Formats: sequence, C-alpha cells, structure tokens
Amino acid sequence: MKRSDVFDMTSQTLWESRKYEEAFGKTISKEERPAFHLSPRTGWMNDPNGLCWYGGKYHLFYQYYPYDTHWGPMHWGHAVSRDLLHWTHLPAALAPDEVYDRDGCFSGNALKLSDGRQLLMYTGVVRERQANGGYAEIQTQCLAVGDGIDYIKYEKNPVLSEKDLPEGCSRHDFRDPKLWRETDGTYRCIIGNRSADGSGQILLFSSTDGFQWHYKKVLAANHNRFGKMWECPDFFFLDGKWVLLTSPQDMMPSGFEYHNGNGTLCLIGNYDRETEDFTEESDQSVDYGIDFYAPQTILTQDGRRVMIGWMQNWDTCSHRGTHERGWFGQMSLPRELSLKNGRLYQTPIRELESMRQNKVFHKNVTVAGQVVLEGIQGRKIDMEVTVRPEEGCDLYRKFAIRFAQNDQYHTSLGFRPHESVLKIDRKFSGSRRAIIHQRRCKVNHQDGQLKLRIILDRFSVEAFVNDGEQVLSAVLYTEQEADGISFIADGTVNIDVVKYDLA
Repeated sequence: MKRSDVFDMTSQTLWESRKYEEAFGKTISKEERPAFHLSPRTGWMNDPNGLCWYGGKYHLFYQYYPYDTHWGPMHWGHAVSRDLLHWTHLPAALAPDEVYDRDGCFSGNALKLSDGRQLLMYTGVVRERQANGGYAEIQTQCLAVGDGIDYIKYEKNPVLSEKDLPEGCSRHDFRDPKLWRETDGTYRCIIGNRSADGSGQILLFSSTDGFQWHYKKVLAANHNRFGKMWECPDFFFLDGKWVLLTSPQDMMPSGFEYHNGNGTLCLIGNYDRETEDFTEESDQSVDYGIDFYAPQTILTQDGRRVMIGWMQNWDTCSHRGTHERGWFGQMSLPRELSLKNGRLYQTPIRELESMRQNKVFHKNVTVAGQVVLEGIQGRKIDMEVTVRPEEGCDLYRKFAIRFAQNDQYHTSLGFRPHESVLKIDRKFSGSRRAIIHQRRCKVNHQDGQLKLRIILDRFSVEAFVNDGEQVLSAVLYTEQEADGISFIADGTVNIDVVKYDLA
C-alpha cells in the first residue's frame, strides 16, 4: 500500500489534529522550548509511548492533546531522533476516532514486524454510562500498523478486552501494553491491571504473530504493598537480573522511598523463561526528585538499555509556566541503566557529552559561607561537583548548590552529611502556588564526600548522585535570565567543579 493510500484513509479527527499542530507548532519558538528534552509540538504531553528503533531512527510517541495545555481526549504525538537528544516532530500518529477508542488512545508500545511494518499497540478508552448516572472507563487493547509516519488501525480491534481477562481482573483499569519479541519469533506483552483486592498487578500475554493475543498469567502482583493501580509497566533483562518497572498510583512513603504518591517503582529479580515466573528480590524508587513518571526503555543498537520518563508530577499539572507558552510537559533526559550492588543505576546518555563546550574547571576551592566562581553559570549546562570536608576542619553541617539564580529566584540542592540527606528545593523558583516544592533522599557518602552531576535545561534540572546511584528530577519555570550558580557551606568544605555549556 502506498503512503498516499494510507493518507487517504486518515480520519477527519486525525487530519484535523495534524492540521492544527502544524499551524500552532510554528508559533512556538525554539527558545521557548527545552533545548534537548522532548516537548510536545503544541498542547499537552504526558506518558512516553512506543519508544523503538525503526527505519534508521529512534521513534518516540507520547500521550498528546494538541488543542490545549491541559489534559483532553488522548492522541499519540510522534517524534524521531538519531541520538535521543535532538528531536524532529512528525504528524500525530493516532487520534480517538473509532467506536472502541472514542474517548482516548492511551499509552502503549511499538515494534517492527517481520514484514517490515511498524506495529503500535495502545489502550483504547470508552466512557460508559453507569446505572448511578456516572461514567466509568472501559479499557481495551488495540493495534495500528504503519510505515513510520502513517498508521491504519487494525480492522479486528480491540484485540484484548474484558472477555480475555480472568475473573477478578478489572476492565476499567486495564492499560499500557509493553511489547517485545522473543528469540523464537513469538511476541509477548505485559499490561497494567487492577485485581479484585483493588491493588495493581501486571498481566502477561502472548502471540504468535503480534495480532492474535492470549492471556498467560499474572507476572507480578502488588497485594497492596506499593500503592494501588500499577501503570506503564516495562520488563527487561539487565546485568544478569530481570527488572520490572511500573508506576503505581497513590503510594504511601516508606522511609525515604516512594514519596511522590504517583511515582515509579523498580522491582529487581529473576525470571524463568520456561515457567514465565518472575521472582522479586528487591525494590526501590526510580527517581527521588519531584517530577518523573511512566518511563519506557529501549535496547539501543549498540546494546545499551536506555530509559526515558515523563518529567512531570500529576499533582502539579495546574502549575502555570509553560502553559503560557503553548505547550506543557516534557520528557526526561535519556538515561543509561545498569545494576550495581543490587541497585538500579542511571547515568545521562553518553551522547550528551558530544554537546559539551566551553569547559570551565575549578579545583580545590575552599567554601565557607557563599562563593560564586568565575565562569560557572548558565541554564543549559552539564556540571560535575565533588564536595568533601576541608582538610583539618570539622565535618561541615550543610553544603548547598543554588542554580537558576538571580536576586529573586533560585533552586537548590542541599546536603547534610550528619543526616546523609540530600534535598532538592524549588520553593523560590518563581511559583505563585503552594505546589510540591521539595523532596529528600538518603544518600551514601564517605565522611562527607559526595559526587553530583547536575544537568540543566531551560525548564528542568536532573541531579545524578554518586555516578548514578540516585537521581533527582524537577521541572523549573524560573525566568531564563536567572542563570546564576553559587555554592554555600555551613562549616568549611573543599570542592572541585567542572562545567560545560550544552549546545
């Protein structure tokens, strides 16, 4: 089928969204967007979808409502990249235009079929009137096939519905399929679901051709341990173990873990390919900052496992900032994943280093009080800081880095070695509302020595601790003129700082 034939089959709903996004996307300048974090062409963005390699490029789809900077009937936005840092928007891939998805095309995944076509699997949503007069969503799994630009929905959609679910599985919370292909050529997918006890579970399905799907088993069950519904699952082999990622709703904090309510959970364990049983061994948060949710991963062409998440928090979506620029929502920096000492480590994708320029280096700087260093400033930077006690001095009480700073605004990272606590704090970043402003996490250090790598883009900060042992992410809407950076010590510290501009 020629591409022109596919385009002729495009629905009026999809055609109108493409026409709209093309027109209004042009009104947003590059300077009004993040420089190297994907943002929507126009309107609203949330979960990343369909992260895959196809046709010599990385494809990333996303939850999308082009007509407003607030949530609306979900479409799939679409962008491509060769390095996962510089993105080109393509026309919207999906719109809610069929009877089985009329109220939304929710999250899903993509892969390449054996015949060369690209397969999208997504959750179709229909709001159903209830006996009490209210509405409830009915969620099913649907397919679309295309050439990397245009997609035709499968004539036998939905391919999975409540009739395919065992007793006790919710038809209302049944969403976010993640696909993969086994070495024998068959297909698997996992889907988030809610069980009879009201908590989340991950269901496993199989297919011989990618089109006809069958229920296999419950891969993992929450049993009311980590929040409620488990959204946006991902499952992969990494450094000798299997990793299950999912984003639970309404988590309760446990010590310094799971403070975001809606955050991302990492379960590490073993998977028996014969019985298809997953056995959990450990759990942890994926991000300890304020803004991170619903990640997807990809195995790159050179064998790296890379993750991208939605860099936003559901509880702060009404915060004004980028809403006023015609877009809302952005993706995180792509992160290379590894397992060390039973923990998930994350480091900025190495391609970021090719964007570095204008190196500034300060070594063995003594800080007591507040210090500003020559050449250390900016809002698009990659900065590494090592802090340790000054030789001959008592252990300092607190060390902080302030950035996106001027006389009125700043955001900070503050470390208290006696408590082993690192805090991100954006309460002075320019917000006029009492939204979530800070998060704390326990970090490892040796007698007060800590290593930080801080990546700033125009509207975000991501701080990587101790070579990726932990990450703290937050969006910032501080005016761009606030580009100062300062270092503050309660006590006396010694620091090394190396900073690069990113371009």
